[in-house]
Amino acid sequence: MQQVLAVDSLEQAEEMEREPSEDWEDRVVDAARTRGLLKNVSYFAFTATPKQKTLELFGTKLKSDEFEAFSLYSMRQAIEERFILDVLENYTTYKTYWNLLKKVKDDPHYDRKKANFLLKSFVDSHEITIEKKVKIMLEHFNSQVKKKIKNQAKAMIVTRSRLHAVRFKLAVDKFIRDQGFDFQSLVAFSGTVIDPESGHTYTESQMNTRSSGEKIPETATADAFQENKYRIMIVAEKFQTGFDQPLLHTMYVDKKLSDLHAVQTLSRLNRICPPHKKEVFVLDFVNETDEIQKAFLPYYDRTILAEATDPNLLYDYETQIKNFHILNDKKLSQFAEIYFGTKSTQDQIITELRPIVEQFKELKKDDQKRFRELLHKFIGLYSFIGQVANFIDPDLEKLYYFSRYLLKMLPIEKERLPVEIMEAIDLESLRIQQTGYVAIKLPRGSVQLKPIGELVESQPSDNELEALSKIIRDLNDRFGTEWEDNDHIPVIKQIEEGLDSSIALLNSLQINTPENARLTFDDVLEDLFQSLIETNFKFYKKINDDEELGNSFKEILYERYRNRIGLANGSSQ
Repeated sequence: MQQVLAVDSLEQAEEMEREPSEDWEDRVVDAARTRGLLKNVSYFAFTATPKQKTLELFGTKLKSDEFEAFSLYSMRQAIEERFILDVLENYTTYKTYWNLLKKVKDDPHYDRKKANFLLKSFVDSHEITIEKKVKIMLEHFNSQVKKKIKNQAKAMIVTRSRLHAVRFKLAVDKFIRDQGFDFQSLVAFSGTVIDPESGHTYTESQMNTRSSGEKIPETATADAFQENKYRIMIVAEKFQTGFDQPLLHTMYVDKKLSDLHAVQTLSRLNRICPPHKKEVFVLDFVNETDEIQKAFLPYYDRTILAEATDPNLLYDYETQIKNFHILNDKKLSQFAEIYFGTKSTQDQIITELRPIVEQFKELKKDDQKRFRELLHKFIGLYSFIGQVANFIDPDLEKLYYFSRYLLKMLPIEKERLPVEIMEAIDLESLRIQQTGYVAIKLPRGSVQLKPIGELVESQPSDNELEALSKIIRDLNDRFGTEWEDNDHIPVIKQIEEGLDSSIALLNSLQINTPENARLTFDDVLEDLFQSLIETNFKFYKKINDDEELGNSFKEILYERYRNRIGLANGSSQ
């Protein structure tokens, strides 16, 4: 569209339709020229969650060099005028407490981060955890929610992944049958899920049809949820946005939420259903109320961007990338001559980049990570700044296309994780209990966002080995609590398999861009961890009591999958 509209007259448009220039350098300049804002085009965006890029690209620039929305109807105003409901008005949090036990005589040493990662994954997805949470959810729904909105109220269970959604669906249906409840559940997820533990294959349509007794095609799940007998919807990412169900009254959250993701997820609840829907309710097993408040604050009233993004950051990235001495101006020009050539082929581009990939492999592991981060950040920043700033730099244009293609070819080395640690530990205790019931308040007024900043220097990996006993002791000290006899859970089976079983997860990570890989992780990674603890429970204790620890565990979980399963046999795009 930019290329088509980047003309001032019909004559100029006709000129563009003629044979392309034989000079590849002219074509580089032409490509860069079409990136900037066009004076003959107006740009508009409509969003409830304006981020920095949105405000800078579509907002109004003030004399103070700040950016604001060209028009505003805020979340605060919509709540006050009862066009939507306040989803933070009734917020209940739960905590899970646990304690670990070392069951081997030896005291082997492991990398602390990797060990923490494995221990948390062991507990986080166990069937007993799901059963306990489902019991809390459904007893609460049956006694406190079901009769709301003239006995039409519905609830949603938000899970961490598609496999989590499958297993919650099985547990929910079992509990409904055992208790004789007079309502049914539906599940929503895309594609096919293979349970690595049982080998069973699940689809949304099959699960809904099997539990309800009537055929429900995947395309009709949202419509079926309109029926009064279906009162519980179990989801992962599906229906993240665009899901409009005014009868949705309560949300049970078993997934880490932050920033925009938290706002979009919880806002599924905000639809009004007058005159009977007067409030909504959230029961959260994972997130802290201050984290949710922080996520909503930028989008509650008035959001302002402090200043425009500094285009000079691009040259900082260019310098840092070249400091690895993998590429130089000559190599960039050689690549651009092929890429912008009128008869170039994909094989020629790959052949040109292959020696650079070999040089990348010779870098130290931390340098490889840093180099990949720089390429990724440069690509995102250049594509954005090219829309808001009118400047032409052929060298940056060449680096942009070079980086996009090179990033697809860079391998990610697989690291072995100490899975044998799972044989040496047991979960001694588990308890889930309510810890808070509050109305999360948001202040009126403007929130100022900082512009896109520089890439923070990556810290070298810490591979210091520590004794298993000390790792467990530190975790228990941090997450431990006083235990009652009925909290103890005997552990019988050992966990040795599951992580490498999910081909679907591996494929998903391989075909995603590095930017989207982390998003994919949030939905798919937990599928593997669930299978690890199907019959042996361990570890989920106070992970949400400590924000720093919770975030570090998330990083460890991501590292575990990326290194053990993640991308060893292919390159991330």
